[in-house]
Amino acid sequence: MLLDIARLFLFPALVAFAAASDLLTMTISNRVSLLLVAGFLGLAVMSGMAINDVFLHLGAGLAVLAIAFACFAFGWIGGGDAKVAAATSVWFGFPFLMNYLAHAAVFGGILTVLLIMFRRGPVPYALGNQTWLLRLHHKDSGVPYGIALAVGALLIYPETPWIRAVDLGRFVVP
Repeated sequence: MLLDIARLFLFPALVAFAAASDLLTMTISNRVSLLLVAGFLGLAVMSGMAINDVFLHLGAGLAVLAIAFACFAFGWIGGGDAKVAAATSVWFGFPFLMNYLAHAAVFGGILTVLLIMFRRGPVPYALGNQTWLLRLHHKDSGVPYGIALAVGALLIYPETPWIRAVDLGRFVVP
């Protein structure tokens, strides 16, 4: 039961926290990425994942980390976004990686267009004292891409073996 609860809530909670942090502060703590990787390793061990599968999942994360840091070097994404993308990819491994990245890219594009539209107008007067909103509204502040990464991740996660292994019948109240 504890394993099922961890499968249901650990990953979604961490990526939701990363998104909220990015929205409100335009930063994502390294701790979130470290917790994602540590959570994966812990659940992989508790679930009895084969060691070669663990290494394949870690390889997916390393591949995304290499590409994401190249994007960071060009100034296309933030460092926190690069690390969260890689740590999230560890959970998906290669089988779900392209779907995750495609969803994150689509939602990243939508988020960027919405931010451009938002930044063209004034900040609503009633919200003018919200520091996070003013930061988000500033045209040079970038895009909190952690939001798109989280949306992509949360859309793909239910399709993964992590959720398919959960016995949802335990949580139904008779």
